[in-house]
Amino acid sequence: MKYQEKPLCIILVIWLYCSPKNCIGCRFQGFLALHKQDIHSNQGFLMPELKVFAGRSNSSLAEKIVHFAELPLGQVEFKTFSDGEIWMKYIANIRGDDVFIIQTTNPPAENLMELLIMIDAAKRASARRVTAVIPYFGYARQDRKDQPRVSITAKLVANLLTKAGADRIITMDLHAPQIQGFFDIPVDHLYSSAVIVPFFLEQKIPDLTVVSPDVGGIKMARAYAKRLSADLVVIDKRRTVQNVAEVMNIIGNVKDRNILLVDDIIDTAGTFYNAIEALKKAGAKDVYGACTHPILSGPAIERLEKSEMKTVFVTDSIKLNQASTQCEKVKVLSVAQLFAEAIRRAYEHKSISSLFDVDKG
Repeated sequence: MKYQEKPLCIILVIWLYCSPKNCIGCRFQGFLALHKQDIHSNQGFLMPELKVFAGRSNSSLAEKIVHFAELPLGQVEFKTFSDGEIWMKYIANIRGDDVFIIQTTNPPAENLMELLIMIDAAKRASARRVTAVIPYFGYARQDRKDQPRVSITAKLVANLLTKAGADRIITMDLHAPQIQGFFDIPVDHLYSSAVIVPFFLEQKIPDLTVVSPDVGGIKMARAYAKRLSADLVVIDKRRTVQNVAEVMNIIGNVKDRNILLVDDIIDTAGTFYNAIEALKKAGAKDVYGACTHPILSGPAIERLEKSEMKTVFVTDSIKLNQASTQCEKVKVLSVAQLFAEAIRRAYEHKSISSLFDVDKG
């Protein structure tokens, strides 16, 4: 029996013992009514307070999220020692609160380490529940053992987050949806298509065909094609070494069609560049891109600038580097409102599924 239930039981026994036999039932019902009324009158006290904090990986997105959620961004103090070690402290008391920590875990690894430290500090400060809000879940591309003597880093990161003390994960467009199964805690998987698809519907691009740059992206491309009432084409891609892609064959007709090339990640843009080149040779007209996580490392911007793509629309799940912000072909669509609504619903124990119904089917 829980500690707080004992006084209620003692009061109930005394009340029943002192009551006449013919009034025991009335007394019991009256006690329950009073107890129920007491609970409802203290709902504000019993309901934990919602508090949102952010790491340093994407502070601009965090500020947008709390703006849409109409919440203040909690104060956190960070220090990085000369050897790179991270120290942090929550300024306000978070005991018994429902804490949401916004942090993207793209490289460098310090972003992931910072999130783990924030989760651990929140648990040690007696937060009632800790939810890690991870717009971009890093290290997700290594989600299986595809060759001997390699790590499954997606599972490793899932274990680290759980062991650190996270009670729930909110993330978006995992590299492989089955990564949700690596967690032993609830995972809310959002989809950027809830933001990108309405944008392209407003553009009313004629003769539109949605293209997946590889076989692994067919499900995402199919969801876009269905919502945009567009044809679906797949590019057969063979990768010889990491970050190097070679386009082999286009499965479907793209001649005299406007193209929307969709993918979850653009890293070095090799896949995108080769796909655009192949599509143009096959007779495609204008080529647009849509990407959730714009890592844009190495020669990515140079390749996009050199390509015949008109525009690539990306989300702000990752903070763009300086070269990316100066590239006229890269346009940003914010997912802040999507995450703000997800945080609100998670806190209020409401359904989040309607936020990503757009991607089903």
